[in-house]
Amino acid sequence: MKINYQLKLDEIIREIEREGKRPSLLLQICCAPCGSYVIEYLSKYFDITLFYYNPNIYPKEEYDKRLEEIEKLLRVAPFAQNVKLIVGEYDAEEWTDFIKGTEQEREGGGRCSLCFDYRLDKTAVLAKELHCDWFCTTLTISPHKNAPLINGIGEQLAEKYGVPFLPSDFKKREGYKRSTVLCEEYGIYRQNYCGCRYSMWFDESI
Repeated sequence: MKINYQLKLDEIIREIEREGKRPSLLLQICCAPCGSYVIEYLSKYFDITLFYYNPNIYPKEEYDKRLEEIEKLLRVAPFAQNVKLIVGEYDAEEWTDFIKGTEQEREGGGRCSLCFDYRLDKTAVLAKELHCDWFCTTLTISPHKNAPLINGIGEQLAEKYGVPFLPSDFKKREGYKRSTVLCEEYGIYRQNYCGCRYSMWFDESI
C-alpha cells in the first residue's frame, strides 16, 4: 500500500497544534535551496536545529559554498531567524569507505541509499544526544529523491535509537517550486548536482 507521507505529517502537525506545544526538531540539511521551503514550513510548528552533515559533497570548496549559503539564508530569511545550526564533521574518507563498491551505480540507486543511511544515522544519534523530540531531513523536497526510501530509513533509525522520525515528502504541495521562488527572493545559489563526485556525472538539478 502506497503511503502518503505528507498526510502523515499533517496528522502530526494537527496533534502538535491541539497540544499547544513546540517540539524540538533536529533537521539534517543538505543545502540552502532544499532547506528554504522546509524551514519556512516547519518553523511554524517546531523549534528547529539544523544539522549540516554532508561528507558526501565534493569537492570541499562546494561543501564550503553550500554551508555559506545556509548561513546566508539564516541571516536574511525572516522565517529562519530563530533557527540554530550545527555543522558536522567533514569525514569524506569515512563516507567514501562506507559506499565503496557502489561508485558505478546509477544516481538514485544503491549508493544513494547507503548515503541516506549514513547521514541519517549520524542525525539520529545527535538527536538522541540533544534530547530532541524529532529528527528529519530536507532531502525529500528534491524531485530526484525517493521519499518512501528515505522515510523507510528514517523509521528504521527511529526504532534503533528511540527518537521519532518526522515523516515527509516536502516536494508535495509545490514545495520544490516554492523553494525555487525563495532562492530567487534571497539570492541563494542553486547547485546543479546532488553532491558527491559520482552525481557530477549526471546533469540534474536538485
